[in-house]
Amino acid sequence: MSGSETLSTNSLVNRVIYVVWYDGARRVPPHLTFPEHELEFLSKPEMTTRLKRLLGTTMILFVACLSAIAQQESRPFPVASPSPSPSPSETARPLYGVQGVLVETLDGQVVSSQSENDQFNPASTMKLATALVALKTLGPDHRFATAVWTDGQLDKTTGVLNGNLYISGRDPSFHYEHAILIARELNNLGIKHVTGDLFVAPGFTMNFSWSATRSGERFYDTLDATLRPAAAVQAWNYERTLLNDRASLEKVPSVAVLGGVAVAPVPPAARLLLTQKSSKLVDILKVLLCYSNNFMADRIGDSIGGPDSVRQQLTAMLQLGPEDLRIATLSGLGVNRISPRVMMKIYRALIAELQKHRLTPSAIMPVAGIDPGTLEDRFTGLPWRGSVIAKTGTLLRTDGGASSLVGQMRTANGETLLFVIMNQRGSVSRFRENQDYLVMLVQNTRGGPKAFDYKPSMLSMQLSHTEVVAGDEEFESPSKSQQ
Repeated sequence: MSGSETLSTNSLVNRVIYVVWYDGARRVPPHLTFPEHELEFLSKPEMTTRLKRLLGTTMILFVACLSAIAQQESRPFPVASPSPSPSPSETARPLYGVQGVLVETLDGQVVSSQSENDQFNPASTMKLATALVALKTLGPDHRFATAVWTDGQLDKTTGVLNGNLYISGRDPSFHYEHAILIARELNNLGIKHVTGDLFVAPGFTMNFSWSATRSGERFYDTLDATLRPAAAVQAWNYERTLLNDRASLEKVPSVAVLGGVAVAPVPPAARLLLTQKSSKLVDILKVLLCYSNNFMADRIGDSIGGPDSVRQQLTAMLQLGPEDLRIATLSGLGVNRISPRVMMKIYRALIAELQKHRLTPSAIMPVAGIDPGTLEDRFTGLPWRGSVIAKTGTLLRTDGGASSLVGQMRTANGETLLFVIMNQRGSVSRFRENQDYLVMLVQNTRGGPKAFDYKPSMLSMQLSHTEVVAGDEEFESPSKSQQ
C-alpha cells in the first residue's frame, strides 16, 4: 500500500479476526478477547490474500463514504462509528462509540485517517504536551532542587543544631528515599538533633501528596530513624542495594527534630545547609509517562506556568487556532479537547525537541511489552514486543469513557509510522483492543512488526540519580521561588 492510500479503520464484519500468525502458533493475541471457536486461523500466505481483499473493499467503502460526507453539512462533533454488534440496550454502552484516527509516515504522508479534525478528550495523552513544553522550557538535564535551611547554630561537639530547620522545593519526584538521603547528608555535616521545629515551605510535597502539611509530617517522621515508617526503610534499602552503596547500608541515617512540624516560608535570615537535586527531567519524564503519574504531570505543569500558559505556548509554537486546543489540566484529567491532527503536531514537535538533544521517544515514553506501566501488557507477542512506543490515555467515566493511544510503530520493512487513535463514549477495554488491532493491522500490511532499537533500564532506578550540594555560610537569602 502506498503512502497516499487510505486505510479505513471502521470494522467491516461482525466477529472475524485476521491476526492469526502470532508467536508462530495457532492462538489468539492476548489483547483480543474473542472465543477461539469464532475465529478463522489462516496461514501467512492466506492472511496476505485476505488482507489484500480487505484493503480493496475498504478503499471502495472509503470512497463511497467521502461522497456521502461531501453531500452533508459539516458537523462540529465526532460521528459515532458503526457498531459491529446489534444496537445496545439503554444500560449498555456502545462497543466503539466515536473514533478519530490519523496515521502518517515520517515525511507526513497520510496512511490512515478518520475524523482527524474532530475534537476528542485525549485523557492522559495530554501528558505529551506537558512533556514537550517542559523539555523546551527547562531542558532534559534540568534538576529540581530541594533545599535545607536553618536559623540556628550547630554545636559540633554534641551534634545538636540549636534552632529551626526549613525545607523548600518543588521536586515532583521527592519520596521516602530522598528524605533519608537528606538525613544522611545532615549527619555528614555533624547534625544529629534539632532543638527547634521543622518548617516546610507551602510548595513542598512528598510521596505524591498535594498537602504540604501531610508532606511535612511524612518528612518529619522519615528523618528520624525511631519514627521512620517501614515503607521508607524498605525503599531506602532497596535503592541502596541496587546502587551497590554498601557504606550507606552499614549506617542508619537519622535526624531527630525535638519540636513540631508546620508549614511556613523560609525566613530571609535563614542560611543554606545543603541542596539536594533530583534526577534529570528526562528520567522523571520516563517514570511519569510509563506509569502515567497524574501528580507528577500536574506538578511539572505548575513549574512551567500551568494549563493556560502551556496552551498559549503550544498555540504559538505550532501556529494553532484559538479553538484548536482546550486544556483543563496538564495531567489529562477532566475535560480537555484536541483533535488527532493537532495531537499529531504535538507529537512531531516532541520528537523534534528530543532530537535536538540526541534523544529518541523511548528515552521518555514506554516501549510496549517491555517497560513496566500502562503498556506493559499490550503488544506482548514475540513479534510485536518493542515495536510500539506510545502514551496511553484512559478516563473511565468522563465523556462516557475515553481512551487514546499516541506514538509510533515500526514495521518489518524498517519504516516508522506515527499514529494518533482517540476513542470516547464507549467501553474503554474494547477501545484498547480496537487500538491494538488497528496498529497491528497497519503493521501487517507492511510486512509485519519490527522492534525498535531499545535497551531497557530498570525504571525503579530512574529517580535515584540525585546530587547533593553543600551550602555555605555566605549563601544569599532565600528567594521567593524557594518559599
